[in-house]
Amino acid sequence: MRKTLLLCIAVFIAGSAQSQFKYPPTVRQEQKDTYFGTEISDPYRWLEDDRSAETGQWVKEQNIVTENYLKTIPFRDNLKKRLTQLWNFPKSASPFKAGKNYFVYTNNGLQNQFVLNILRGSISAKPEVFLDPNTMSSDGTTNIGTISVSNDGKYMAYAFSKAGSDWQEINIKNTIDGGMLTDKVEWVKFSGIAWRAGGFFYSRYDKPDEKNVLKGQNEFQKIYFHIAGTPQSVDQLIYEDKAHPQRNFGAGTTDDEKWLIISGSEGTSGNNVIVKDLETPDTKFVTLVSDFEYDNAVVDNEGSNFFILTNKDASRYKLISVDAKNPAAPPVVIIPESKDVLISVSAGKNFLIAQYMHNATGLLKVFSRKGEFLYDIPLASIGAVDQITASKKDSKMFYSLDSYTAPSTIYQFDLDSKLQTVFFKPKMDLNLDEYETKQVFYPSKDGTSISMFIFHKKGIQLNGNNPTMIFGYGGFNIPMTPQFKIERMLFLENGGIYAIANLRGGGEYGEEWHEAGTKLKKQNTFDDCIAAAEYLIKEKYTNPSKLALSGRSNGGLLVGAVMTQRPDLFKVAIPTVGVLDMLRYHKFTIGWAWKSDYGSSEDEPNFKNLLSFSPLHNIKERTNYPATLVITGDHDDRVVPAHSFKFIATLQEKYKGDNPVMVRIDVNSGHASTTALGSSKPVSKQIDEQTDIFSFLMYNLGMTVK
Repeated sequence: MRKTLLLCIAVFIAGSAQSQFKYPPTVRQEQKDTYFGTEISDPYRWLEDDRSAETGQWVKEQNIVTENYLKTIPFRDNLKKRLTQLWNFPKSASPFKAGKNYFVYTNNGLQNQFVLNILRGSISAKPEVFLDPNTMSSDGTTNIGTISVSNDGKYMAYAFSKAGSDWQEINIKNTIDGGMLTDKVEWVKFSGIAWRAGGFFYSRYDKPDEKNVLKGQNEFQKIYFHIAGTPQSVDQLIYEDKAHPQRNFGAGTTDDEKWLIISGSEGTSGNNVIVKDLETPDTKFVTLVSDFEYDNAVVDNEGSNFFILTNKDASRYKLISVDAKNPAAPPVVIIPESKDVLISVSAGKNFLIAQYMHNATGLLKVFSRKGEFLYDIPLASIGAVDQITASKKDSKMFYSLDSYTAPSTIYQFDLDSKLQTVFFKPKMDLNLDEYETKQVFYPSKDGTSISMFIFHKKGIQLNGNNPTMIFGYGGFNIPMTPQFKIERMLFLENGGIYAIANLRGGGEYGEEWHEAGTKLKKQNTFDDCIAAAEYLIKEKYTNPSKLALSGRSNGGLLVGAVMTQRPDLFKVAIPTVGVLDMLRYHKFTIGWAWKSDYGSSEDEPNFKNLLSFSPLHNIKERTNYPATLVITGDHDDRVVPAHSFKFIATLQEKYKGDNPVMVRIDVNSGHASTTALGSSKPVSKQIDEQTDIFSFLMYNLGMTVK
């Protein structure tokens, strides 16, 4: 595969949106695999080598075709100007206390990355810039991940990544004088930072070979201890499991630094918990949770008693206490399971702050440390609660509240006095009172009631002709709760309707809801999404010529599966960084961990199930697919870009209709994880990407842009 695979530069036939398109010819190679007697062709496997010169040339040619098409959209430049204007408003995360100081992330509007500020001694102190990732790279692609301050408040260790990769490096900064230590801790991924006595525990993999940095399987994760001021080469190996290469391990320490906590996982659901007394030399690990069947998160401890949030025998979670000195004894229930999902528990002063979810919206309740309900924290509106920060040394706690049509407001609440104040409320160039949100429930194919949020401008007419976007996820026990995304306002202010469905596979209604959309039941997720489209059409919100579907990551799988099963329902499909080759997903980076949700092609029942909905393997000839814009990044080492490459190559090969079927490949960009601070992708790249997405979307829906 040398010069014979070098591809000619594509010639784009300019013209109207209805023109035929000439895509770069993608070389087919004879490649077949046999699964349980079934032969599967994989002619574009060479695109899995995303570092090869041939793949690089193919990427360039695909981007030329896509860019030439996007340039013909008359309102693209105006959309970018408007989106930049909308994006340019101050933002803040919840402050948190560490040592004697407070820290808070802020963004003045268009900064590529959030800046970490220190407030010395008081929450009312003047913020000082402490860590600014915008100065770490010229293009804004360096992103700060996990940060952790030592108990004495002297040092902050922080992890950062480059170009969107999941690989991270940990550095250390002195909080007193701002000086940098020379420490450089590398090959860190999916890791916390847990301080103890001048050093910290962290998780890492062995250094991969250069060819497989972005696609090789991540196996044999280990836990090390690093002492501040020393080279990584002398770090102490604390824990490994040579018998189980596909287990991940996370380390934490208790507030008093007396206990080490290790959580092991074999996938994205279920984990064990072991602890070690760090005060007593040569003690062995004690197992608090032995199996990997349920989700277990250590919240806090009182001596040897550990508070654990678990869904064992409690689909909607409960808080229990387990004594490390007598782990075989029945656990004590502190906060029992209720009708609402217990999302998290935080320790604040002498209280436990419980975050609940009721029909995908947030609630906050305060309990004593014995589990006695004390009071509700009043919320200003119905929405999503997030970014809860609290300290056992302080009565102040902070949290964020946002909705689909209002950005995050940060609240400060005093657990003793119950006094609540607004810490930060953003101001933006948009009249949010013009928009409204409603929650509806509709039946899926099997009759299950599914929740869906619909938001749009007030006064919308249900005439069956409104441009409408469905966004979905439905996986990995992750709930789709109200979250403000500024780019969606482009669509709404031009008359669009946005709908977000709480599909099975997500976490909106507990573990049973999650399991109902996994493995052999995964089709439920797609049926729920199809039923959402049918509901919106039936209720006269829209019609198939005005309906679009989008999703990212696992949501990209959703888009790929639904558009290949029911292409008649949609005019536009936008799968972003999607899992699209369901037979080989587990062979790359951390993909093996997703078997707990998807199952694997390595066993026959799951192979047959995966083949039935794998987007790559269900593209058919003589089918009129929606206008499709596949989105990926060339440095995505979570859902490797090969998924998107092979999918679009196959779609371009088999589809002969008039709709554009294209891929936008962001160079020097990765999976772009979304957190409370927004996307890890720099703002400049986000604006470019969202401009192209909404230009493609609105143009193909026939919208008139103001």
